[in-house]
Amino acid sequence: MQNNSEKTTTTSDSGHKADPIEFTRSLAALSDKRIDILRRIKETGSISEAARASGVSYKAAWQALETLENLAGGKLVEKLVGGNRGGGTTLTVTGEQILKIADRIAQARSEVLRSFTDAEQPLANHLTTSGILSSMRNNLPCVVENVKHGSALVRVFLRLDEENIIKASVTAESAQLLGLKPGVRMIAAAKATAVEIAKSFPDANLDNRLTGRVVRCTRSEKGGEVALRLPSGLIVIGFAKHNHHLAPGMEAQATVASNAVVIARMD
Repeated sequence: MQNNSEKTTTTSDSGHKADPIEFTRSLAALSDKRIDILRRIKETGSISEAARASGVSYKAAWQALETLENLAGGKLVEKLVGGNRGGGTTLTVTGEQILKIADRIAQARSEVLRSFTDAEQPLANHLTTSGILSSMRNNLPCVVENVKHGSALVRVFLRLDEENIIKASVTAESAQLLGLKPGVRMIAAAKATAVEIAKSFPDANLDNRLTGRVVRCTRSEKGGEVALRLPSGLIVIGFAKHNHHLAPGMEAQATVASNAVVIARMD
């Protein structure tokens, strides 16, 4: 039996029009969970059943739909009234098109990655994130090491290398949609302006403290941008205060608040 009381979208088809190229790029970068929810709505005719089958809450399922609707510029689902099955929810033409596009993107991506030789595969793993375009200069590949659920937020611990872990805070719904669990490959992103770099930080309660060596920096008396290389080879870009006394080759630390770290799933 379908849920006749299910909420329907309020996004207007006469609103913004999605740019086809930008829409395709954004869709390719989304977690498969959102597409999975849309596909299960088509199969079950019910948002609540789709949420249950996808292992997420009803609220998280609606967040997934809203994200896709913002990208597409139109409604993805509509309510059916009456009929032999007592109503329910079905996909609009736009919703059906999204599933077709997602299938083609997944197929093309798999074919490209399969074309790499075993020796080139590590590079292919990093190239899977190259389609994400943003103003964030720090895009750090990492692996989920631990997930801690709080009363309001979920704390995610992401391993960058043997010495460094970066923490992020997300909502419970986002954690569900991303499928966060140990071993999942992610990208941790942060704006350079959110990262502070110094020789050391005396505050023991800082959210994130990353250790590496200075690659380049501005003159000490001026302050400004600093590049820090982590043991893994990853580069963290941040800013140091004036009179920082840093120099290339020197060990230093970077700190960034966990609520300034944005995470995205790589696979």
